[in-house]
Amino acid sequence: MKHPSEYRGEKVVVLGLARSGVAAAKFFHEMGADVTVNDRKTRETSPEADELEALGISVVCGGHPPELVGEDTALIVKNPGIPYGAPPVVQAAERGIEVVTEVEVAYHICAAPMIGITGSNGKTTTTTLIGLMLEAGKLNPIVAGNIGRALTEAAAEAKPSDWMVVELSSFQLKGTKEFRPKIACLLNLYETHLDYHGSMEDYVASKAKLFANQKQDDVAVLNADDEVCRKLAGEVSSEVLLFSRQRELDKGVYLSGDGVLTYRDAEGGTYPILPAKELGIRGSHNIENALAASAVALSAGVPVEAIADVLRTFRGVEHRLEFVGEFGGVAYYNDSKATNPAATTKTVESFEQKVILIAGGLDRGSDYKEMLPLLASRVKAVVTLGETREKINRVAREAGLAAVETVDTANSTEAIGEAVHAASKLAGEGDIVLLSPACASWDMFASYEERGRMFKESVHNL
Repeated sequence: MKHPSEYRGEKVVVLGLARSGVAAAKFFHEMGADVTVNDRKTRETSPEADELEALGISVVCGGHPPELVGEDTALIVKNPGIPYGAPPVVQAAERGIEVVTEVEVAYHICAAPMIGITGSNGKTTTTTLIGLMLEAGKLNPIVAGNIGRALTEAAAEAKPSDWMVVELSSFQLKGTKEFRPKIACLLNLYETHLDYHGSMEDYVASKAKLFANQKQDDVAVLNADDEVCRKLAGEVSSEVLLFSRQRELDKGVYLSGDGVLTYRDAEGGTYPILPAKELGIRGSHNIENALAASAVALSAGVPVEAIADVLRTFRGVEHRLEFVGEFGGVAYYNDSKATNPAATTKTVESFEQKVILIAGGLDRGSDYKEMLPLLASRVKAVVTLGETREKINRVAREAGLAAVETVDTANSTEAIGEAVHAASKLAGEGDIVLLSPACASWDMFASYEERGRMFKESVHNL
């Protein structure tokens, strides 16, 4: 795409009234473009519309009219979650009109170097850690994207002395063209979001766009324990810095044989960062997140001592292995952000105690068979809800679990309350009740955040 300032007087269509869409619409309007925002939601459920129209921006709600995209349309800025099969996107492709996501727009206007973080699991924790590490190193981070502020809004205000730290989804990356982060980090890749991408190949290709435009003086941080990451490490044009929880590296950040997070530079110099037992967050997956964040922070110039201080004091992010409270000798944890089976598996494995698992949500086609060993060995009982409840029930029974409860209530608040109540009845002293759904939330909830907040409220109302 052209620099946003070059769209003055031209028609720009923004698809989606979410936070990123509102920010993009305002920005292009300020640049002098003729902006139209479109959303399938009704006007009554689109409170953002009034604000945009007051600025002189056209808003079309309630569907995608065929005249929305015409010969005079210069650019489509698409909300990442809108599928490429949506009528306006198809029309744009037929007319040769460029379609991008907000990430591409932000890249063109951002004066600060950008750090991009993606992966199937661990993005939010790792991005948060990186922001804290850069702050500890006095490097002026701005955390934006999927967490923090809308990316376009933050990028417009960034200075060359700042660092833009951006959590990125495959949906966002698929719509990039020239995006080039100074430091790019891929944490891992598991089979997920195939309802959107259509195939694992497209999912991997979308994630790999993170590195597509990097040059030799950029840095690619990759997981040496992940097969796809190892393959990409041999294909990128930038400097590669690996991280590994499973083996020591000739160069990179790794967990040593005696359990210490360690950095080894290109000359063979070895620098201990922190014993893993001193991490403020639990679980093997969080050791991986800590290694990745350390690799990125070191690449940006953060001292080892500052990195260690953050790792020692950080207690995690909301909705990710979040301790809610202990009642009647039972500990309750909110892991609503675990939206795929791999994330749930890693969370359950972080506990030594038996777990009463609350799971289920949006059906994206998984059969959940990969969770069978986990359910057989680490889970005491399962309470299921949402579209996938019967699928997970079948796997739980196949695993030999006798205690399998189902919540059929469609009302989201009541369903979470029933699930928490049922789990509390199945739990004994010393057990863990864990909300870790292994599914997205959109069958019953507006977001995983809403699901997590309802769970916490239900726990406190026991």
